[in-house]
Order: sequence, then C-alpha cells, then structure tokens
Amino acid sequence: MKNRVEKLRAWILASRPKTLLASVVPVLVGTSAAYGEGYFNLLAALVALICSLLIQVGTNFVNDLYDFLKGTDNETRLGPIRALASGAISVNEMRLGIFITFALTFIIGLYLVSVAGTAILVVGVVSILAGITYTAGPFPLAYNGLGDVFVFIFFGFVGTLGSYYVQTLQLNSVVFLASIPVGALITNILIVNNYRDIAGDKASGKVTLAVKFGESFTQFQFTFFVIISYLVPIIIYVFFTQRLVILLPLLTFPIALKSIIMIFSLRGTALNNTLELSAKLSSIYGVLFSVGFLL
Repeated sequence: MKNRVEKLRAWILASRPKTLLASVVPVLVGTSAAYGEGYFNLLAALVALICSLLIQVGTNFVNDLYDFLKGTDNETRLGPIRALASGAISVNEMRLGIFITFALTFIIGLYLVSVAGTAILVVGVVSILAGITYTAGPFPLAYNGLGDVFVFIFFGFVGTLGSYYVQTLQLNSVVFLASIPVGALITNILIVNNYRDIAGDKASGKVTLAVKFGESFTQFQFTFFVIISYLVPIIIYVFFTQRLVILLPLLTFPIALKSIIMIFSLRGTALNNTLELSAKLSSIYGVLFSVGFLL
C-alpha cells in the first residue's frame, strides 16, 4: 500500500501540478469571451479544459523523460526534483504514461471535433505532436530555442482561440488580441525558468533562447512580454468595447513591476521566487481579464 501511495505521489510530481493553471487560463479567457458575446457551451468548455490539461500533463511527462535521457536533469539542476531523476518512475513506465495520456486526450477531443469540425481535429493532433516534440524527436523544440515560441502559440493563440471557437464556431479580432497577453504571461514563466537554468542548460547542450542570446536579451524579452500584456486591454478598450471592466487586468501591474525588478536583480535559485510570482501574475491577470469579458 505504501509503495502505491509513493508511486501515485511520483506521478503527481511528474505532472507538475503547480504549472497546470497555465492550461486553465487560456480556456477561461476564451470561454469568457464567448459568453460575453452570448455564446456558451458548458460541455464543450469542459472538454476543452480537460484536453488542455491532459496535453500539458502529457508534455510534462515527455519533458521529464527526455530531459532525463539527455542528461539535463542532474545534480546541478536548480529547479524541483523530477520523477525519473529521483528513480520513482522508470523509463518504461513513463513511456506508457505518455501514451495513455495523449491517447486519452485524442479520444476525449473527438467530442470537440463533432461540435466544431475537422479544423479542431487538425489543431488537436498538431497540439499533441507539438507536446511530444517539445523535448523529443530529432529536433526537440525546447533544445533548439523554440520552446518560447511553442508556449506562446499553444498556450496563447491555440488555447484561447480554440476554446472560443468550439463554442462560437467563429473568430474575431478581440479574442485574437485577448490571446496575446495570455500567451505572453505564460511564456514569461518559461523565460524565468530558462533564465535561471542558463548555466546548467549550456553545460548539457540545451540551447534555449536564454542560452543563445544571454541574460540581457532574456531580461528584455521578459519585460517586452509584460509591456504588451498591459497594452492589449487598452487597445481593446479604445478600439473595440469602450467598457472600463476590460481594463481590470491593469490592476495587476504592481505584481508585474515587481517581477521585472526581480528578474533584473536575482540569480540562481532565488529566481524560483520570480517563477512563482510570474505564475501567480498569469493566473490573476487571466481571471481579471475573464471577468472583464463576462461583465
């Protein structure tokens, strides 16, 4: 019984539960935008959320496996301990877990295909393949400076627009704009992670944008994503809605400013605090943005 409990804890660790809010925010914003325009499909929204969560869990499993196999997860790692590196889960067990997670995602996602058509099937398959190739395959995205692009596209555009589309069967400029800060602030979580791990990633051959272009570039990249995140609600207000509630995300700017100060002043494991703050900022911003669409 004890072994089963320990194994369950290991799988929960491998799913990285603290990161999963990143899957919730795009669906929340996309669904709120749809609701604000008079569209709402509860079942489609729930299925979109489940698929979003499963794809991220599957991607996290793939990351755990291939970071371990490539030697990125070692004694020099500054982040939390990983399941394979700790020996709690074997390589074969993780491979099976990856297969089951993505197979379940595909099966559940077929409901969205029945609702919104073959375009969603293509989006779903591409999302699964991207989740696998993030750290696996002959050209792993995360090891070739494309991790940030992956996160911005799939947690921003795909997650937000996809959640909106399966409920409305249409797209518009407002929801496109809304997806930008969603993707930007979630990408900033990865940017902090890569900034913290520059030395370790460089030593193991993992070429992130932070490794490729250095600390100053990464600080600028983080700051740029913060700036565009706070410009978007203003643009939506001025050119589309003229409703003050859409500006609610601006209330989080003091948190964003603190995170910018931290990334310019902290190094090493101290950046774990910046990582946590960036995750909180993404979540709170997303909730307030959603409220702005709902009211």
